[in-house]
Amino acid sequence: ALLGASAALLGGGVGGGVGGGWQAVGVPSKTPARAARKTAAPTPSPHDVEPAPVVLLTGSEEHLADRALTALVARMRERDPSFERTDVTAAGYQKGQLSTWTSPSLFDEPSLVLVDGVDAAGEAFVEDVLEYLPAPADSVVLVLRHRGGNRARKVLEVARSAPGAVEVLCQPLKRDQDKVDLVLTDARRARRRIDVEAARALVAALGGDLGELSAGLDQLLTDTEGTVTEADVHRYHSGRREATGFEVADAAVAGDAGRALSLVRHAEATGVPAVVVVAALASRLRQLAKVAATRGRSADVARDLGMAPWLVDKVRREVQGMAPERMAEAILAVAAADHAVKGGRGDGAFALERAVRITAAARDR
Repeated sequence: ALLGASAALLGGGVGGGVGGGWQAVGVPSKTPARAARKTAAPTPSPHDVEPAPVVLLTGSEEHLADRALTALVARMRERDPSFERTDVTAAGYQKGQLSTWTSPSLFDEPSLVLVDGVDAAGEAFVEDVLEYLPAPADSVVLVLRHRGGNRARKVLEVARSAPGAVEVLCQPLKRDQDKVDLVLTDARRARRRIDVEAARALVAALGGDLGELSAGLDQLLTDTEGTVTEADVHRYHSGRREATGFEVADAAVAGDAGRALSLVRHAEATGVPAVVVVAALASRLRQLAKVAATRGRSADVARDLGMAPWLVDKVRREVQGMAPERMAEAILAVAAADHAVKGGRGDGAFALERAVRITAAARDR
């Protein structure tokens, strides 16, 4: 339930390519003709991911994986709006289910099967998918989400050689220049311009989390006209405003609802966009959810998630005071607030305060 709720925070990623951290790699098949076709240039952007019999989303960067999945779903909807989508998790898999999910329909209609958490799969799933991969169904797009680690590595090895397979590498962007390139590309896709200096300033303010970075750019593009300048970035994301967003998140995660709500209202009074506060809260909860789903040494978890070991230890201490069910409720509440502050149904300010209260209540006091 926790992992499913966490995915709600990742829906609707904005468009754009990235430098260094993401690429789609065509994997040669055993058939020479198909192998020749796969020698074409790699897909340059998540938004160019096309339906394929097997699509691998590998790496710990959730935002990039979300972009690729969003693009893939959009392509399938363009081809056939009535396609069937099945979302499942590998951890709860039971023997024989894969054959049911990938069985052709009566009229051979297209379908997408997303298997999340392949890195936590048990033997039953591994056995069934290894049997399926050498000859995948023509009408099915099987998406395998593997975040890293050694578990189920055999699945990745075999999947990479499956006929027509595509691998999307979703690794964290560690270099600031790669994040700047992401911002510039996102702006171009929105048919807008942002100065390089402005992109660097935005990365400096929000670059710790790609989801927050993209949300911040979205807000800038919505609230400004023409070329986005460095002055625009400072007006919306000055150090004080960034701190306010993370202060709200820290207070809520600590269970201090009173302080968190006071900071929310201070942010509103001083002109901080609600989307920035929601993004900071979402970033903290994603961090908690990812660490809560792991086991093992901090160094190993840090490597798999792209985090510092000391940060893993800190988040683990925070997670210990939260019930999984309440954390899942908080994640869903923040997802609803994210939708509301971006123009969806409901009062954005009310949804944000509700999300803060639910997040604070998730901690046992």
